[in-house]
Amino acid sequence: MFTGIVQGLGIVTAINEHHQLRTLQVRLPQGTSDNLCIGASIANNGCCLTITAIKGDEVCFDVMAESLAKTNLGQLQVGDAVNIERAARYGDEIGGHVMSGHIFTTTTISRIEDSPHNRTIWFNLPDNAKPYILTKGFIGLNGCSLTIGDVTETEFNVHLIPETMNRTLFGSCQVNDCINLEIDAQTQAIVDTVQKYMQQHVAKSTIN
Repeated sequence: MFTGIVQGLGIVTAINEHHQLRTLQVRLPQGTSDNLCIGASIANNGCCLTITAIKGDEVCFDVMAESLAKTNLGQLQVGDAVNIERAARYGDEIGGHVMSGHIFTTTTISRIEDSPHNRTIWFNLPDNAKPYILTKGFIGLNGCSLTIGDVTETEFNVHLIPETMNRTLFGSCQVNDCINLEIDAQTQAIVDTVQKYMQQHVAKSTIN
């Protein structure tokens, strides 16, 4: 489990290719490598990965072909940065919202609006995520817990404060960047339940 509070930027230091598998070696941000063990989970751009080796402040993750194809991890190159969050522990403060680290889909940045004290980023709205992206709802973008701002038929946006831009990839993002998207599990459960009820109600009305 994660909270969507990114702890800093990791740097990809090596990539090793295997059959249907890629091993990423990532140098963790300062202060996040204490008391690590093989088998622990760390979110990289919001994707939950398991540590397979530890080399000082660098750790290795094996990423399957399915994850490479369905997230932006498949586009990473040596030297690229990733948003890093270690798994939450019981008793930790949940500053964002509960996240699983399981990416629902990806989206791309459609436009960026900068002002003196914040940044508004617009994203293309994926068809399969439309029912779950609601104004003032929660969303996970590259592992960041964010509140959804405006939603149109084709786009949605989030508003970022300087702290978020300094701590995460969103401070250096550009239009057309591919972003991992995790929808809020509670929102999905409510929407799916209501849709199922409505479908059953319509079906019963038709029969009667």
